[in-house]
Amino acid sequence: MTEEAPPESLLPYERWTENALRIVVLDALEHAAREGLPGEHHFYISFRTDHPGVSIPGHLKARYPTEITIVLQHRFWDLKIDREKPGFSVGLSFGGVPAQLVVPLSALTAFHDPHVRFGLRFEPEAVMEAAEPEPEPEPPPLPDSPKPQVVSLDAFRRKRD
Repeated sequence: MTEEAPPESLLPYERWTENALRIVVLDALEHAAREGLPGEHHFYISFRTDHPGVSIPGHLKARYPTEITIVLQHRFWDLKIDREKPGFSVGLSFGGVPAQLVVPLSALTAFHDPHVRFGLRFEPEAVMEAAEPEPEPEPPPLPDSPKPQVVSLDAFRRKRD
């Protein structure tokens, strides 16, 4: 007896599940921002540096043109969570040089808390590029018709009188 493959879903369950798991990351970051990291917890966060909405200093972008992994453990500051445009910003030091990073959740590729062996992997969300609207087609030319007669106001008054 062979098992039949389930039918292809017309609902995007995989995307919904992944989006829900991204919120787990946001919840963990929000907890760390509010309470600090308890015990030996620390986070490895990987994200696409070329994803729309990511903001990192140019020297980091040059060194990590597509992806970077950051560690939130002892030395980070200004961790802020944005739930309206889901993502976070954080201050970190790279080689002694401070940097502010802004990362939308849609750019995440991985989250890992090695202290408890918890990890998540993500496909970066495809971002729908704002397509420029198609220009409206030109209306078809009107059939040849006589040109309107232009009459000045003075001529109109004279005609009327």
